[in-house]
Amino acid sequence: MGLGTVPAAMLLTAVTGCSSEPPKDSRASSSASPQEKKDSAGAAAGGAVKKGGSVGGSGSACALPVTFDLAAGWQAEAVESGNGEFGSPTEGTVTLACEIDAKPAGHIGFLRVWTGSKKGEDAHGALEAFVAVEAEHRDQETYSDLTLGGLAATEVAYVNTSDALDAPKKERALALATPMGVVVLHLGGLDSEEHEGMLPAYELAKKSLHGI
Repeated sequence: MGLGTVPAAMLLTAVTGCSSEPPKDSRASSSASPQEKKDSAGAAAGGAVKKGGSVGGSGSACALPVTFDLAAGWQAEAVESGNGEFGSPTEGTVTLACEIDAKPAGHIGFLRVWTGSKKGEDAHGALEAFVAVEAEHRDQETYSDLTLGGLAATEVAYVNTSDALDAPKKERALALATPMGVVVLHLGGLDSEEHEGMLPAYELAKKSLHGI
């Protein structure tokens, strides 16, 4: 009888040993799954913005020295000198020329286009002058020189810490040196969360930006 119980115990041990493997594989699979889902979600979010038209060219809402694509739902409106919706229409060496409203696309904020009339102006210097006025107090200010549409450009990312704000918020801007003068694109937003949500639209504009 004792000999008969040994095979049973061995069999039970063997079955238990075999059944312990799937849970390990299952745990490994479930631990990898969230990361895969996260990557997929990130890719979807980054590629979710669709082109909804363009601005700057002949017949568009704003007459500009540049043209670029707009995200679907964003609405552009020309700003006459002296009629800026928020604050002074001039910051640094550039004047507000066009406001592109994100509200119809579900965000609270604007992509604003500012233009300068001084031919040959340096994009980097013009952008620094713009930011100094737009965000008198700021942090984490990072500039990058690049080329867009074959023209010299400079981009800046920073955190606006001005006292007038309820809380510090992320902002971004770029300046492009065109033959007609510097053009500045600025993306703010109600807060940092809105700013992040509007970045794909900003990147679409940046990628398609070129002089006329």
